[in-house]
Amino acid sequence: MSKRKRKPVKSTEPAKTGSREYSPDWPVVVLAGAGMLVTAYLAVTGMSSTAPLFCGAGSDCELIQQSHWSLLLGIPVAIWGFLLYALIALIAGLGRPRLKRWQRLWLLTFFGTVFSLYLTAAGWLALQALCFWCLVSLGIITALFLLLTFRRPESAPGMPWAGFLAGQGAMVAVVLVLLHALYAGWFQPPEDPRLRDLAQHLDRVGAVYYGASWCPSCQEQNRLFGQAARHLPYVECSPGGRGGVVAFECVANDITTYPTWVIGNRRFEQMMTPEELARRSRFDWDGWSPDER
Repeated sequence: MSKRKRKPVKSTEPAKTGSREYSPDWPVVVLAGAGMLVTAYLAVTGMSSTAPLFCGAGSDCELIQQSHWSLLLGIPVAIWGFLLYALIALIAGLGRPRLKRWQRLWLLTFFGTVFSLYLTAAGWLALQALCFWCLVSLGIITALFLLLTFRRPESAPGMPWAGFLAGQGAMVAVVLVLLHALYAGWFQPPEDPRLRDLAQHLDRVGAVYYGASWCPSCQEQNRLFGQAARHLPYVECSPGGRGGVVAFECVANDITTYPTWVIGNRRFEQMMTPEELARRSRFDWDGWSPDER
């Protein structure tokens, strides 16, 4: 007697595909959102030339916003910060495997913290200024970094921390050195002969350029001359830094605004283009030739 073969019963349960849903990391999303609000506010006020709250005329915030430290590759640092926070919020909000998501978020917040500390230190050392809103952003990115550090998954490779930090830190260090090179002017083009001759001409005719190391307009004035700025007849009025004792020569000549140019019997309390300086000092800017030295 033959046995009947039983037909396989089809399961009504959905087949498992091995996929898994991952919920957003809400603490990271919320903090990144706060960072986006701060940086967006700074970007809008900077582009509209309006002072942010708690940053009146002559304040530390204004000094930093007017300095070259507020720009990176010609784009306001606040916009770069907004993009960083937006990327962090996007990664934290999307469903991703927990370990990969943590690695990406940790690297981004590590870089953001180091770069924010670099800008804060640079602003203080170069301008003796600290921006309130920049410190708020620094606090947010640092909070994100610490939050992710203390929530490191047990499955994260590179245990202990030393091995993991060595690899990630090396990448961040290389990027930071490149950024510092941009700010320090390491990639400036060679000295312009015409600008050099103009600077030397200003010195010969007795012109004087009064400025201060922390003055953003003075830094911009020097950048107009590039490498040739070292030939300018410059007088440092703030050798002790911002808030320090003013140099005697500047006090004796009643210098209260930086930069101030004195050419002949005329005083110009403003930044001036090379063309303006050439005209005021009677330097033949348009007819200059490298053969005429």
